[in-house]
Amino acid sequence: MLFKKQGFPEDGDLVLCTVTSVQFHSVFVDMDEYGKGGMIHISEVSPGRIRNIRDFVKEGKKIVCKVLRINQEKGYIDLSLRRVNESEKRRKIDQIKREQNAEKIVEIAAGKLGLKTEILYKEISDKALSQYQSLYEFFEASTKDEKLLESLGMEEKNLKVLHETVNQRIKPSEVEIKGKLKITTYAPDGIGIIKDSLKKAEEAGKGRISIIYLGSGLYRLMIKAPDYKEAEKLMKNATESAISIVVKNDGTAEFTRESEK
Repeated sequence: MLFKKQGFPEDGDLVLCTVTSVQFHSVFVDMDEYGKGGMIHISEVSPGRIRNIRDFVKEGKKIVCKVLRINQEKGYIDLSLRRVNESEKRRKIDQIKREQNAEKIVEIAAGKLGLKTEILYKEISDKALSQYQSLYEFFEASTKDEKLLESLGMEEKNLKVLHETVNQRIKPSEVEIKGKLKITTYAPDGIGIIKDSLKKAEEAGKGRISIIYLGSGLYRLMIKAPDYKEAEKLMKNATESAISIVVKNDGTAEFTRESEK
């Protein structure tokens, strides 16, 4: 990784490590983001009794650890592997993958411009990391606000290549919310009323809504939008529009949000 964090991590931080040495009672690693070493005592490798530590770690393996204790004076960093749950592990790995993607963007742009990757990375990161915690976050934000890239103060041709490369490799993030709409009508033209109500929901959803028939008058509505505020607004408009048509024709309709997982 080109990006290196300064100083020491904090207690409780998750860090990506490369195993460098496996001993009888301990494991030594390099922390990829900090360029510093750390140690995992055998008791922090896995819960329960360990017969062979190499069943869990091997030299060269990438692992996600949690920082337990730091002694900056001596340069000691104690880590734990067993205290990292699967959710934390996935989150950290996803974060690293996103940052690697950001570095790949710089590498591709540098290649197109005939520049050294390290030089272009420094030029971008010096300013981007003063505003955002990671280069990926900066690039992702720039897909919604082009002026962010302009704040780097780069030459126009360099800026154009960077902008194109960012948009090729990072798509604007979206959130999704969903719920179920139950429609009941005994009108002679019940099918027509339901079709009209769902059409109104689609119109109010402004192209961001998906409707799936689940059976027995039950429909799943899904909204995708750049953020939850817009998604909630569109869902509210869509469901209210659909329900109003049904109620106007002496039917009943009820919408229930599904919880986010």
